[in-house]
Amino acid sequence: MPENTSGVRKANPGLRAKKLFDGRYLRKGVMKMIKKNKSNVARKRRHLRVRRKISGTMQCPRLNVYRSLKNIYAQIIDDVKGETLAFASTLDSSLKEGYGGNIDAATAVGKLIAEKAQAAGIKKVVFDRGGYLYHGRVKSLAEGAREGGLEF
Repeated sequence: MPENTSGVRKANPGLRAKKLFDGRYLRKGVMKMIKKNKSNVARKRRHLRVRRKISGTMQCPRLNVYRSLKNIYAQIIDDVKGETLAFASTLDSSLKEGYGGNIDAATAVGKLIAEKAQAAGIKKVVFDRGGYLYHGRVKSLAEGAREGGLEF
């Protein structure tokens, strides 16, 4: 084997590493770990792909949705300034009647975020579903916001 005169250690070409999305490296001959939250990694990837295309301004801010198992959250964001203009969730005291992880609660959050947006002088928004499918709670939040008077 020829001697390395540069002083820099050369990588073994048989052990090339492949970088995965979540920052881990996969080497040849090493088994992949099975991740429980693979779907959340895929959701974040979808959200980043959508976020490259849409952005909120002061004239037309972004309505962002985050969904957990027990609650649902909505924010109206001005991406130019980087500030939240309005916020609503199932944890608000006006909505804290029952379980927050169902379609009825999501519709109520949509109506509440529309009320808060109109109080702030916002009528038109861009809907950011956060990488989630437009189905179920995300869809009902959007419909509730439309019923409340937001345009998107």
